[in-house]
Amino acid sequence: MSGPALRKVESHSSIHEAALEEARELTNVIENLLKENDTERALEATTIAIEHWETRTLAHADAEEKGLYKEMAEKSPKLKEDIIALTRDHNLMRNLVTEIKGLMNKGDMDEKVVHHLHALILVDEQHNKTEESILPEH
Repeated sequence: MSGPALRKVESHSSIHEAALEEARELTNVIENLLKENDTERALEATTIAIEHWETRTLAHADAEEKGLYKEMAEKSPKLKEDIIALTRDHNLMRNLVTEIKGLMNKGDMDEKVVHHLHALILVDEQHNKTEESILPEH
């Protein structure tokens, strides 16, 4: 069973927005460091950003999939397609994080990493809008 914060639109939205704001700030720091050609510090900041995505957003996604989404599907079978789409969003974010790690391991600390970070933010923004629009039904 999910915790109460996941089942209430307002608190769930606050969780989403706080994590997204941190992600935006970290991405801006990385972008600025790369503009200054400080790839070493950009790599360190990207490591922190990846940790952020894994421990905040993707851990939250895991909790949703294990609890909230199952509860929603049981209460409203008509939400099945929405839940499949939301889970697909989570998988896209997981894949983007994996790709960023791959770029970092290859030493590709450049605009490709920033593009992936922006893609993560965009997917998460759209995901959150969809999720929050169906939460009141739960």
